Amino acid sequence: MFNVLEPQVCFQEVPGHIALGFVCTGCPLRCPGCHSVDTWDPKYGERLTSQRFIALLERYKHLITCVVFFGGEWQEGDLVYFLKLATQQGLATCLYTGLEDVSEQLKAQLTYVKTGRYVAELGGLASHLTNQRFIEIASGKVLNSLFLKG
Repeated sequence: MFNVLEPQVCFQEVPGHIALGFVCTGCPLRCPGCHSVDTWDPKYGERLTSQRFIALLERYKHLITCVVFFGGEWQEGDLVYFLKLATQQGLATCLYTGLEDVSEQLKAQLTYVKTGRYVAELGGLASHLTNQRFIEIASGKVLNSLFLKG
């Protein structure tokens, strides 16, 4: 099952977009310092069905320009399916993953990908020291500068 928490509208995770964010449960990475330990359980959350996903896209269609998944790459077939549905609706797509890279099959469905585990001493995307990268797939450009303040 592809379970997610209740989706939220996101304003800063994908620069230049208002996104509908889906936190996927069942993460196998179990990164030290994870702020979402409760999402490690694959039974947590509710199953995301195509009907539910399409209904949510319809509900938010006049507000959002992007769909972002926080995880889910461990169920690649399901994630690719939902990304394709979002693209068919004219939406940009993004994946936040703790992995250093994702498959070409996933990249083919993505507009953006954030890669890299969170390492507390390096900080997140708003840190000059971060190990994480926010990449525009089409150009291969690393867009971390869009997250830096000042």
